[in-house]
Amino acid sequence: MSIFNFSKKKKEKTLRSFNEINNDTVSDDFSVHEKKTCTDPYLQHAWVSVCIDILTRNVARAQFEIKKNGKAEIDTKLAKLFNYPNKNMCRFDLWKQTCAWWSLDGEAFWWFGEDYCCGVPSEIYILNPRNMQHVVEGGKIIKWVYTEGGTGKPFIILPDEIIHFKDWNPWNEFRGVSPLVSLGLEVEQDLLAAKQNSGLLKEGGVPKGLLKTDQILTEAEAEILARTWDSKYGHGMKNRVAVLGKGTEYQPLTFSPDVLKLYDMKKWNLYTLLAKFGIPPRVANIQDSKSSLSGTDTDSQHRAFWNFTLIPLLKNYEQILEVQFFRRFNLSETGEFNLNNIPELQESEDAQSNRDIAEINAGLKTINDVLRQRGEKEKPWGDSWYKPASLTAIDSV
Repeated sequence: MSIFNFSKKKKEKTLRSFNEINNDTVSDDFSVHEKKTCTDPYLQHAWVSVCIDILTRNVARAQFEIKKNGKAEIDTKLAKLFNYPNKNMCRFDLWKQTCAWWSLDGEAFWWFGEDYCCGVPSEIYILNPRNMQHVVEGGKIIKWVYTEGGTGKPFIILPDEIIHFKDWNPWNEFRGVSPLVSLGLEVEQDLLAAKQNSGLLKEGGVPKGLLKTDQILTEAEAEILARTWDSKYGHGMKNRVAVLGKGTEYQPLTFSPDVLKLYDMKKWNLYTLLAKFGIPPRVANIQDSKSSLSGTDTDSQHRAFWNFTLIPLLKNYEQILEVQFFRRFNLSETGEFNLNNIPELQESEDAQSNRDIAEINAGLKTINDVLRQRGEKEKPWGDSWYKPASLTAIDSV
């Protein structure tokens, strides 16, 4: 009975047709894998990390000041809040982390802390945007659900307890969007090209050259020839003389044109990435062979980086705080970044002196006006303007 059952089960086993097996094989060979090479650009892509680091450390150099009636406040509660947001964070950390999340995910969150009740907060914390989930009802966000990174425990945050910095998002009006969203292919290409280059550096099983011969070699002779060549010339020794027998010649192998194109592609992707983040090449310590080597070119690129990238970004932060902080709490103070101590935005001493002299001679400034701007002691006679001898009065008629 058992033998019969065994044979019966054996006969009932269905056989797959050749076409079915062949189709499965073709499907496996030409299947498209959706798995992405780059899942964390800041971790995996060197230039993404470099660009974000350049932005964050420069944004944090600008001093954020609380002003009332045009004068900066130092010892007030509000000024201390932005200088020391919480017991573990300073002003530099606050803006560095805000800019980092903005540059990486297109948004950043300030939370007023678990002890916040109402009114002006006494603490500010930076939250991970990736752990924030918004809940919408009636076209408005009614609450946020934040999942702690360590414990994985979610808790509710009300909209009045946060400040949301977000870049414009055409796909989701409630959230920001990463600036890297349009550079997905470039980042993927760079990682794949880097892996290819790493394989070339490790030789990847591809020989650097071929030993060619017109003789018929036995397996033993071929093994001896390869072992002899490797022992004499295969250990990184350069400028050695090769002696080949039996009509054998050495033919070096070079990189294929397709491999050399990887370097051009990576360079193109690099400049695309720099353009997206608004970073001139010299700011990233990249010297283009076509650009000037003079210090003037370097200074102009650093100045352009501030004028066309950082200052618009800082103004954006100021406006977000004006709406979500100062106006929300109906404060008479305002907040703005002080750029007076940024060297890249300052004129050279000679240029500044020549400009001051020209404005004094034209009557636009007095000597004391210039001294006050420089923070120097004023002159008793410095408020009077002395007309240069070269100027002549003209009758209005």
